[in-house]
Amino acid sequence: MEKQAETASTSELVTYYPHRGAVPASLWSSLIEKATDQVEILVYAGLFLFDSHPDLPDQLAEKATAGTQVRVLLGDPDSQMIRQRGEEEGIGDDLAAHARMTRRYLEPAAKTPGVEIRLHDTILYNSIYRFDDDVLVNPHVLGAPAGQNPVLHFRYIPGARTFRHYMRSFDYAWERGRPA
Repeated sequence: MEKQAETASTSELVTYYPHRGAVPASLWSSLIEKATDQVEILVYAGLFLFDSHPDLPDQLAEKATAGTQVRVLLGDPDSQMIRQRGEEEGIGDDLAAHARMTRRYLEPAAKTPGVEIRLHDTILYNSIYRFDDDVLVNPHVLGAPAGQNPVLHFRYIPGARTFRHYMRSFDYAWERGRPA
């Protein structure tokens, strides 16, 4: 049984991108548009996503109105973890500013029932972007900005482990977060 789970888990990997910029813009758009059950985002700031998809807050509100569960976890811009990560990435206070901007972009969507936004002050080992049964995971490499790090695209397969493993990580951070 364990060999079967290992094979299924390996099959969950759709593809690997050497850095976040290599993820096609059309993939982000497609995943956002097609999501009907769950959209979950765990980031420190994730500003790139909102800058490259200016309608994303409206899309999230529309999806929530249609019954999609939308949960967004942003780094608390006043937390020690954001300050530390900003220093490690070599951008200092700019990471906190990016987190504030993302929160501002999300304010209209946050008024929609079904859109939940929380702040976290946890150490992130990766950013997670879930759209139904697809998840993009952007590992954080010490000393490098998130955008320069690889992205792994996984798709849920029943009986496999990897997708569920990352989503347990999301849930763990969600439970520790506080309302924005």
